[in-house]
Amino acid sequence: MSNKAIIIGIAGGSASGKTTIARKVCEAFKGKHKVIIVKQDDYYKDQSDKPMSERLKTNYDHPFAFDTDLLVEQLKRLKNKERVEKPIYDYSAHTRSDKTEIIEGRDVIILEGIFVLAEEEVRRQCDILVYVDTDSDIRFIRRLRRDIEERGRTLDNVCHQYLSTVRPMHEAFIEPSKKYAHVIIPNGGDNVVAIDLLVTKIRSIVDK
Repeated sequence: MSNKAIIIGIAGGSASGKTTIARKVCEAFKGKHKVIIVKQDDYYKDQSDKPMSERLKTNYDHPFAFDTDLLVEQLKRLKNKERVEKPIYDYSAHTRSDKTEIIEGRDVIILEGIFVLAEEEVRRQCDILVYVDTDSDIRFIRRLRRDIEERGRTLDNVCHQYLSTVRPMHEAFIEPSKKYAHVIIPNGGDNVVAIDLLVTKIRSIVDK
């Protein structure tokens, strides 16, 4: 086993199946290697200096919403299997939580988030770049169900956000980032063959 961690970046549109794929890859390595999933969403910028009225205006689907400098700094340390104190985002308060998560040295880091491939400095830290390519209508239906059932959002609110920020930001930033992917997985977490191939490739690297 190398003294360097392997970082797999998994990107794709909102509700494309990134988390499902990350979880399945993580499960494939349990017992033999130390693996952890890091969510790019935890690196949203701290907004504690802003009033709630301003926080509510945040466009979470734009790259400027993320503290990419901190993410890159911590990825470099994780690459060296160093301990980091990862932020946690509090969505109810629309700012960073007072709580943090300690991550010890790991063999494999799975980084998942919509802008993982879109940010050059983040891409440079990754050994394998994956893009989850799921049809826009499927992604919208998944997001609609999730936000209504799990987050208590209204139909009108979800539709407005999708049309005003989610879809245009996807077309401007996320879809174009697909060109940087080493692996493109159609149909998200349902693509068992693609996930198995990805796991095999990762295993060939970490077992060297």
